[in-house]
Amino acid sequence: MSFLLPSLSCKREVDQAIKSVAEKVLVLRFGRDNDAVCLQLDDILAKTAHDLSKMAVIYLVDVNKVPVYTQYFDISYIPSTVFFFNGQHMKVDYGSPDHTKFVGSFKTKQDFIDLVEVIYRGAMRGKLIVRSPIDPNNIPKYDLLYQGI
Repeated sequence: MSFLLPSLSCKREVDQAIKSVAEKVLVLRFGRDNDAVCLQLDDILAKTAHDLSKMAVIYLVDVNKVPVYTQYFDISYIPSTVFFFNGQHMKVDYGSPDHTKFVGSFKTKQDFIDLVEVIYRGAMRGKLIVRSPIDPNNIPKYDLLYQGI
């Protein structure tokens, strides 16, 4: 399903997307095109892209091609989904220690749609962090890894 969504293949393209997407939520899926969980997430993103076209723009980013952002967002698990609004990194309280990204795949299309709507509405009100509308049972659990401590 990754072929249905546009990909960003270098740091310059990611920078340009962050700077140029205005008044919409920018969704960046960091992962690999041949990973099974990434393909599952890509399927959900592709099926919801049209429904969310007035609120969001979705891009796929290969973690091997953009190591600067992979390191910057501390992406140690894939897929990881990061959100921006008007060039500002949007944080989401998922009830986990990490508010910078969503790790794993969404269980349902509706979970993803609800999350993008909450981020969009919060961002339009000037908020930089919003509370996740996703049922905590549908959020994958993982342990944070800190390198070099």
